[in-house]
Amino acid sequence: GREQVREALEDAGLLEVPRLENKLSLLATIAQIAPLMGLLGTALGFIDVFQVLQAQGVNAAPPDLAAGVMKALYCTAFGLAVAIPAYAAYNYLVSRVNSIVLDMEKSSNEILNIVGGLPPLKRE
Repeated sequence: GREQVREALEDAGLLEVPRLENKLSLLATIAQIAPLMGLLGTALGFIDVFQVLQAQGVNAAPPDLAAGVMKALYCTAFGLAVAIPAYAAYNYLVSRVNSIVLDMEKSSNEILNIVGGLPPLKRE
């Protein structure tokens, strides 16, 4: 009957949607953690700069200070270089999953209408 078909469609949806969303949390985690890792590297780079200043005082050579600053900037750039595409990919994939789920819901309603003897809805 119609009710059994509805339950079967819901069960199928409950099985498929988690498969679509399976790796999205990993991608979101990478997008969120990458800038923090870059910030950690930046802090460590500036700690190196201050260690040089503490050891050598105002007589610290610019190349010695530049090494720590360069480390800080590299870490910032790397963190952002990882986070930006990961975040863009995450948003794209979430929108695709939502679109697929919406299509699944429309199709299940059409199937229920066919089983119930109603004419199928026109798709836009």
